[in-house]
Amino acid sequence: MKLRYLLFAVSTAGLISCNNDESQEYVPVDPYANIKATFGNAIDPDNLANYEAQAIPAYITRDNTAGNPVTDKGAMLGRVLFYDKNLSANNTVSCASCHNQANAFSDAKIASEGINGTTERHAMRLVNERFGTEQKFFWDERAATLELQTTMPVKNHGEMGFSGENGDASFSNLLDKLSEIGYYKELFSFVYGSEEITEAKIQSCLAQFIRSIQSFDSKYDAGRAAAPNDGAPFANFTQQENAGKQLFMAPPVFDASGNRTAGGLGCAGCHKAPEFDIDPNSLNNGVITKLGVAGFDILNTRSPSLRNALKPDGSSNGTFMHTGEFNSIEAVLGHYNVINVSAVNTNLDPRLNPTGNGVHLNLTQAEINSVTAFIKTLSGSNVYTDVKWSDPF
Repeated sequence: MKLRYLLFAVSTAGLISCNNDESQEYVPVDPYANIKATFGNAIDPDNLANYEAQAIPAYITRDNTAGNPVTDKGAMLGRVLFYDKNLSANNTVSCASCHNQANAFSDAKIASEGINGTTERHAMRLVNERFGTEQKFFWDERAATLELQTTMPVKNHGEMGFSGENGDASFSNLLDKLSEIGYYKELFSFVYGSEEITEAKIQSCLAQFIRSIQSFDSKYDAGRAAAPNDGAPFANFTQQENAGKQLFMAPPVFDASGNRTAGGLGCAGCHKAPEFDIDPNSLNNGVITKLGVAGFDILNTRSPSLRNALKPDGSSNGTFMHTGEFNSIEAVLGHYNVINVSAVNTNLDPRLNPTGNGVHLNLTQAEINSVTAFIKTLSGSNVYTDVKWSDPF
């Protein structure tokens, strides 16, 4: 009597070899079975979305990517992590909970809801985060890089709850949790050649996904592409939009009391065109209250790009400032129109206090309307609908 046996072995071709005595058959193994079962057509490892080779206008020169370039594989995994509520301790909150694609990756709520309460500052827009000189992140710049920033909300007790304090599980518990999920075993193997999940890998992929979120299909971009520089009139702009652009770009002239007597508004001194990112040397902008509690908060010196501050229809992508206290661009301009110098604010940007009295821009309604019209031209449309930045679950 012959000894019959079955020997199962996975071949390098991804096949199961069944040796049964004199016969041999091969049964294919799908290395992406869990990915396909979870995401369907949203993620196809054999046909990845284009993250790494997106078109960037020639006039865009600032880039804070440093040593973590955007790749199709890395950004794809970052997209999954960005939308996955498994990254919160009770499976109810993801990065996208506070950074919604419908709001240019900001939040319509003033204070975002974490698993243990609300956030201390309004959620910042994430569009075009790659295209800025400033490499520090959060309103108060407490994260030295975007990579470090990505996991800080995860490790925050109030936001996503893997703090290792106040009875929370630790970040290592999160790594163990993710390691038991089938689609992450396949995804990390696909991207890194190993199922091992580390914080550094999570940070790298999340940062790649965030840096891939770009917007260059605005009316401003169409005008800038055809103009020799930002100072020249844009042929596709209305007279009002060109007037607003000039007011935005040109520096103001002040008298000895800080009253604007001529020139523009000097917005570009802190929000430099054509990226409209924040000048790294900017200090506090005069908003020193805290969100929802008493006290002062003078360390906020960063802001998101002004691109897509508004939706294409002109409505707001949520409120403005770290406190979320302004509901419109007109209200923001009203703040800068008269800067009241407080003795508490020892970190006020000198551009807002050139003579020690605080600036008085003396804006007319026509100027407010013109600058608002110009800021509307900075909004594209693709960022709100492109599936590669959407929820894959």
